[in-house]
Amino acid sequence: MINLERLKQSRIDNNLSQEDMVKLLNWKSRSQYSKRENGQVSIGADELIAIAKILGYDKKEIGYFFD
Repeated sequence: MINLERLKQSRIDNNLSQEDMVKLLNWKSRSQYSKRENGQVSIGADELIAIAKILGYDKKEIGYFFD
């Protein structure tokens, strides 16, 4: 299971807002990202890889976001 608190904290530690993430992911609205970060919508594998890359993690380090 993805540790959403860890994901959120990594975003904050990188001084990125949810709006910044939306722009970097080329998504249309902040609610798309917010719903995932808050657990209302599941994060897909490709989405997690893209988010992790933005936050400075490579594929080998993606396990950091799992409990």
